[in-house]
Amino acid sequence: MYTLAQIRLFATAVFAAFSPFPTHPRAVAAEVEEQSWGRLPDGREVGLFVLTNARGTRVTVAEYGALLVSVETADRAGRLGSVTLSYGSFGEALAGGVFGSVVGRFANRIGGGGFEIDGRRFNLHTVNRDGVHIHGGTTGFHRQRWKGAASSEGGAARVVLSLTSPDGHEGYPGRVEASVTYTLDDSDVLALDYAGRSDAPTHLNLTNHAYFNLAGGGDVRDHLLRLDSDYILATDRRKVPTGERLPVAGTPFDFREPKPIGRDIGGIEGGGYDHCFIIACDDSGDGGTSPVPFARLSDPSSGRVLEIATTKPGVQIFTANSFSDNPFPRWGGICFETQHFPDAPNQPGFPSSLLRPGEEYRHRTEFRFGTEGERPSTSERKSLVQ
Repeated sequence: MYTLAQIRLFATAVFAAFSPFPTHPRAVAAEVEEQSWGRLPDGREVGLFVLTNARGTRVTVAEYGALLVSVETADRAGRLGSVTLSYGSFGEALAGGVFGSVVGRFANRIGGGGFEIDGRRFNLHTVNRDGVHIHGGTTGFHRQRWKGAASSEGGAARVVLSLTSPDGHEGYPGRVEASVTYTLDDSDVLALDYAGRSDAPTHLNLTNHAYFNLAGGGDVRDHLLRLDSDYILATDRRKVPTGERLPVAGTPFDFREPKPIGRDIGGIEGGGYDHCFIIACDDSGDGGTSPVPFARLSDPSSGRVLEIATTKPGVQIFTANSFSDNPFPRWGGICFETQHFPDAPNQPGFPSSLLRPGEEYRHRTEFRFGTEGERPSTSERKSLVQ
């Protein structure tokens, strides 16, 4: 005769063997695996780091572009799946784009082709036909090989990626030593800690350009989003801020109560969100040293939840409006680009992005993953967007 415990153990093994779904593996402790992702055209090797915590959550990071290659978390049934839009190969990453890249020296837009510091004009090298510099230029931080160093201790796996940006890179003054630390702990919090120093006055504004899709496929219009933001920045036709703050109340930009991303998306010029939302912060206009929770994203189908906190005053929300099934569909993901306000170097009324010698740039953003609830019926899912 078999005991009840033996029968349960046997049943569990049989289910696992024949289940069509990947289960959520659990590591004994947080760990980092290092491997090669490929080589740059100049022959330099690009490392890949796989961070795994005790829950089995996996985060993959690359030295090229300090890139967040993928995040894999469990759904409510414990099945592991990717929640970010990822490159299919190292070659695709080299071909261009900013999927999960760290963007710098200055994330988002700078108008007028440059800026002044202490009465001296600096013209940036890469501008579009409207004179706008975007995401640090064509050779910005997202196109650089960073140097990675991994460790795992205290219930967390981490990798520190470092980059030296020479004086004059893309027209920016000063030699900048920058770093970003990815830390995955056993409570499923992925923290990104950015740091930077310069030997001359310059502007620094770093972010990560990951696209999230908690369902692991399709588009994000059914995802529920809540944003603790009362205002967005008004922009001109170039998407450069005018300096005005617009209240979200009564507009498609009002996410102060949870609602499906797709509910009001049709009423937005450009076919989707690509706007800087202002995050409640301290009197300095920046978030200070403690991350401020500002967003909650959830997918009713999978039960996955993402909460986000940051020390920066703004977040650019972008819903992949221009995607066209190559390879991801329109609205296939959503970005939370935590940052200084766009065009801060030219806007004296915005929190300053100026970094002087002897000062240190600091920025922390936390992505907190979890699950909730039970899977809704088909009729319930349809009613969400009506």
